[in-house]
Amino acid sequence: MPGLELVVLLGVTVLAGNVLARRLDVAPPVVLLALGVLVGLVPAVSQTQLPPEVVLLIFLPVLLYWESLTTSSREIRSNLRGIVLMSTVLVILTAWAVAAAGHALGLPWGPAWVLGAAVAPTDATAVGALARALPRRQVTVLRAESLINDGTALVIFGLAVGLTVGEEHLTVPHVGVLFLLAYGGGAAVGVAVAWVNMNLRRRLQDPLLGNLVMILAPFTAYLLAELIHASGVLAVVVSGLIMAQVAPRLIRAEHRRQALAFWPLATFLINATLFVLVGVELQYALRHMSRPDLEDALVAIGVVGVVLVAVRFAFLFGSAYLIRAIDRRPEQRLRRMSDRARVVSGFAGFRGAVSLAVALSVPEILDSGAPFPDRDFIVFVTSGVIVVTLVVQGLLLPGVVRWARLPRDTSVEEEEILAETTAAEEALRALPRLAAELGTSPNVAQWLRQEYEGQLAAARARGAGTDGDPALLHNRHYNELRLALIAHKRATVVRLRDEQRIDDTVLRRLQTTLDYEEVRLAGSEDVE
Repeated sequence: MPGLELVVLLGVTVLAGNVLARRLDVAPPVVLLALGVLVGLVPAVSQTQLPPEVVLLIFLPVLLYWESLTTSSREIRSNLRGIVLMSTVLVILTAWAVAAAGHALGLPWGPAWVLGAAVAPTDATAVGALARALPRRQVTVLRAESLINDGTALVIFGLAVGLTVGEEHLTVPHVGVLFLLAYGGGAAVGVAVAWVNMNLRRRLQDPLLGNLVMILAPFTAYLLAELIHASGVLAVVVSGLIMAQVAPRLIRAEHRRQALAFWPLATFLINATLFVLVGVELQYALRHMSRPDLEDALVAIGVVGVVLVAVRFAFLFGSAYLIRAIDRRPEQRLRRMSDRARVVSGFAGFRGAVSLAVALSVPEILDSGAPFPDRDFIVFVTSGVIVVTLVVQGLLLPGVVRWARLPRDTSVEEEEILAETTAAEEALRALPRLAAELGTSPNVAQWLRQEYEGQLAAARARGAGTDGDPALLHNRHYNELRLALIAHKRATVVRLRDEQRIDDTVLRRLQTTLDYEEVRLAGSEDVE
């Protein structure tokens, strides 16, 4: 299918899928997968196969980088032990259990381990799209797990493929070196790329150039890590986590505003497109299976799906009780998660496009020239497992969350109010000194003092939960009137353009200023 037609078709499918998901109140990935299967029936699309390098080298770095930039580093540090265990030990156990199940179903050990490595890691994009209703701590742990566990799975995958094609020899020192290189090398590359990124961002005044560096960062980190056979995934994640810490002090407002306009849209499109392409790939793999192989593959999808859930639940509960028995420190007790919350985490182990990319990366031939055994079977089973986890677990998760009756997480709102009140209080204390240093007139300083005192009173009222507080009403009326005046000014400027009294260039400049002011005021209304 020509590229332009495919782009338009994917774009229309993404739009229709998200609109339909909102109408049906269903998670968008579930609808997008279903539409992807339907799109795969189109004859021109039926011969389109998703190259693995598109996901691993183009889509994945962008998604991982944005997830890293928007993940709470504080929550990662406080839950680091659980995240490390889930992204290493759980992945290895899952790959082993799936490989054992695959071997019992007739796969040779090599391809069975390849299948296990493909479906072992959870997917950051799927977790982010389907687990938004969970408390912040739980979402952070799930996202961090899915950001790191790809590196473990890719090492297992490389070993399994190398053993099957005759390139690797399995010894404990060799495996240890591979894991050390994957994690140590990936982390080192991530630190180096973040350091270069920081120094460039300090020197670049142009927002376009600064954000070009931001776009290049994940691809550079992934490429350099892959060149030294380290984990590109971990390199991107480490680079993103470092930049998330230093960016608030380093990045200028104009750079940040431009980035926040680009990245959410880019990641939204990539995410949605990947889910559609998984559905298309399922159709492609289906057409390359004989009937007996298809029956075996469907059985394998069911067995592997059950194994994934069973191993995840066993690990979540087993590791928790083991840690409780070993670590009895008071601070450890404060970090404990309820059994109901652990059940929710068990159902949130989604598989996604990373698993599909790993399966598609399986070579087609061995060193001997023979076809790689059961490659089509591995691709189809992996695609089916992705669909099953996203659809079944995605549909079950909202009900499980309601059953769990998790306490509402108000920490974000509380910390936001704390930050607003503290910042306003310190700004008011600094106002006389700053006004004196800048030579500001007393009238301007008094006007600013009144504005900041109004903002402080409104923040305190929100923290107290008093919706009818006069300060909140004053702030709301102020914003409503300002928004109405902005709309009136915009209509006036457009009328002047229509009357040809000003040029379109002038209209766009004034409109940009009005848009920024409107977004700022509308944002403060949303907070209230």
